Amino acid sequence: MAWKRSAKPPGWYPKRGDVCLFALDKERPAVIISTDALNRFSLDVCVVPISTVEHKQFSLRPKIARGEGGLLKDSWAKCDQVTTLEKSLAVYPPLGMLPPEALTRMEQAVRIALELPEGK
Repeated sequence: MAWKRSAKPPGWYPKRGDVCLFALDKERPAVIISTDALNRFSLDVCVVPISTVEHKQFSLRPKIARGEGGLLKDSWAKCDQVTTLEKSLAVYPPLGMLPPEALTRMEQAVRIALELPEGK
């Protein structure tokens, strides 16, 4: 089934792990990494941008295989470029959701990029 945009239903917000297009200079995909508790009430969401360009020198850009999260091409999560975006810029519906293994790879790369200690 092909992805098809539609109007955002009342109360909708992007969820952690969602791959959404964001209406910026052009529509660009990103993975939501902020918690759902924040995503629901905040005006912004924390995201990792996604690129279809592989940079072999960047080990902080884990691969997202074609089909994961609804992506049509092999892509790379730019974990060295974590940012926030207004959630109103998210295009509905999300392209898809990353599988847990892919989200874990991103979390590890973000932790390294930001020099965050291992938790728990």
